[in-house]
Amino acid sequence: MASLERNKKILLDLVKQPGNNFCADCGAPDPDWASYTLGIFVCVNCSGIHRNLPAVSKVKSIRLDFWDDSLVEFMRERGNCAAKAIFEKCVPVFFYRPQQKDCIVLKDQWIRAKYERREFTGENKQIYTADVFQSTLWKKGKDNKQFLKRTFLLSQKDFTLSYFVKEDVPKAVISMNDLNAVFQPEKIGHAHGLQISYLQDKRTRNLFVYHESGQIIVSWFNAIRATRLAYLQKKHSSLRDNDLIPQITRSNLKDGYMEKTGPAQWEPFKKRWFTLCSFNRKLLYFKTPLDATELGAVFIGTENHSYYVTEGPTRSARGGRWHCGIILQTPGRQFVFMCEQEQEQKEWLEAFRQVIAQPMTPEDYANEANWRRGR
Repeated sequence: MASLERNKKILLDLVKQPGNNFCADCGAPDPDWASYTLGIFVCVNCSGIHRNLPAVSKVKSIRLDFWDDSLVEFMRERGNCAAKAIFEKCVPVFFYRPQQKDCIVLKDQWIRAKYERREFTGENKQIYTADVFQSTLWKKGKDNKQFLKRTFLLSQKDFTLSYFVKEDVPKAVISMNDLNAVFQPEKIGHAHGLQISYLQDKRTRNLFVYHESGQIIVSWFNAIRATRLAYLQKKHSSLRDNDLIPQITRSNLKDGYMEKTGPAQWEPFKKRWFTLCSFNRKLLYFKTPLDATELGAVFIGTENHSYYVTEGPTRSARGGRWHCGIILQTPGRQFVFMCEQEQEQKEWLEAFRQVIAQPMTPEDYANEANWRRGR
């Protein structure tokens, strides 16, 4: 019993040390599990993924399980920082490192890439760094819900992503200039669902794809990131990689349903799916979450340029079912939205205010001018 309590105390002291006090795989604070074969401290969620890799990782709770002296000594010798120096030695700068809130397939493949396939130790070649990356993916039809197999080809030489219905003629050739990719498993209805967005005729076009293999879909995601970074390096040759990394792919700041009315504000409220991106300062709206093309967009500038957001009316006389209002004021128009719940209203208000508080870049001013001309 004395040995049990002593070893538990040693582990609890070790997990408080810098490097060990965050999950070795997703960065979650205060991990309370550990892989005693790898010598790392992990959170409960990542420990579940490690359980699926019995050949390379075995886990125990540092609070509830029995630890013998040899295992505790190994944890003392290794730890997260030492393991990182081995298993993350050669992670490419473009490779996406999952965080606590990311979807399971990203964290699962990050862990498998590090410990099972040892992709970052310098021993093995990484397929997503190839000049040409090609495979079939399941793609949702533009005007229906059916997913069909399509061949996709990514060219780092041409900075393009193409997909094919017939073998020789691409259905679309997409430039890396405005391309974005983000995992959307819940929206797409598949654990490996990936949304690819780009501009087509000045409107956002969405492609919804997946692959049965988690490794392949995450490899696609990172191959896109590699190609995007190469494109940005050429476009902005004076900028450092650290300045370009946040621009490679961007997650939405907020998305969800709201009701909106027309510009005259006497039209009936209609339910629409909205997405807000802080990077391009745009609020996009769609009829449904899986629409291929946006219905419209709103550019959001700063308060100094007459943009602001406030709570709106609590009820509408124009057919709306929801009663938690938001008013978004722009120089040319006032937008009125309705949320179903107060919590949704608060989250949208916070997201709008976050974008409005961001200083505008020269590119933002150009985007604002283009948006006004296109209205």
